[in-house]
Amino acid sequence: MSLPRLALAVIGDEIGPSLDEMISFCSEHEVRRLDMRTVDGKNLLGLSLEQGSAIARRLEKEGLSVPTFVSPLLKWAAPGKGTEGGPVDFAFDPAECPADDPLVHAFDMATVFGAEKIRVFSHLRYPGYRPADLIGRFERLADLGLTYSIAVEIENEPVCNIGSITDLSDFFTALAEATDPNPMPPQLKPLVDIGNAWAIGKPPSDAEIAHLAPLVDLIHLKDRDSSARRTVPFGDGDIPWAAELTRLLTAVAGAPRPVREIHASIETHCPQDGRNATARSVAGLRRIAAEIGVEVV
Repeated sequence: MSLPRLALAVIGDEIGPSLDEMISFCSEHEVRRLDMRTVDGKNLLGLSLEQGSAIARRLEKEGLSVPTFVSPLLKWAAPGKGTEGGPVDFAFDPAECPADDPLVHAFDMATVFGAEKIRVFSHLRYPGYRPADLIGRFERLADLGLTYSIAVEIENEPVCNIGSITDLSDFFTALAEATDPNPMPPQLKPLVDIGNAWAIGKPPSDAEIAHLAPLVDLIHLKDRDSSARRTVPFGDGDIPWAAELTRLLTAVAGAPRPVREIHASIETHCPQDGRNATARSVAGLRRIAAEIGVEVV
């Protein structure tokens, strides 16, 4: 059975804050795709469409595509709900959005960049959360995804309600039950972040991977030194990535309608040495992919 190839992308601000740093890195390391989140410390969701267009034109001129707008949608408290507290990386206050509706503005910004996908979260974790709580919100996001022809990628993020791959699997089960007998909205996809799951001590099970794999078209890649409790360049940690990628891609290939390509986005998470750590991560992915017989494009 042939495994899907991996379409390599890097989240731009994991390299450095400036557009110049992102562009020079891609040239140096033969990377053709940048998933965009912030530029010069400013989240794209907080910029005007004109500001976003200027950035997009520069990237296009350099021959770089933006497969995914790595937005902070729903990485804020749910209406009428508190949170469990704790630090939140790349959190966003929707009041900082220049448009009246942050959801629409996010899809408009994704369109400016020509992105096929938009990353979303599940609101900051609050006591008493149930997967059914999110159905209405994601029905609207699915409608926007259909209108804009953009896939809505739901990531498991530890500070959010969908924090583990278990939570991600539970949500898609609840979604299927809520939409039965109609098919699930095809715009909604699970953005599987295996590194996030390992970071909270909840590696995914075979059953969870098998459940989500038929829907997966995007993954985030990071690695972990568990004893030091810190993120390290991809391939340098103790997450068994050769086994994890083999398991996931085998399950994807065995799906009823297997995709031929999965977008694999490096989310380095080593801010103390972003550029070098991202370079090691890109090399690590290429090395591990070669070991398991998967093509990286």
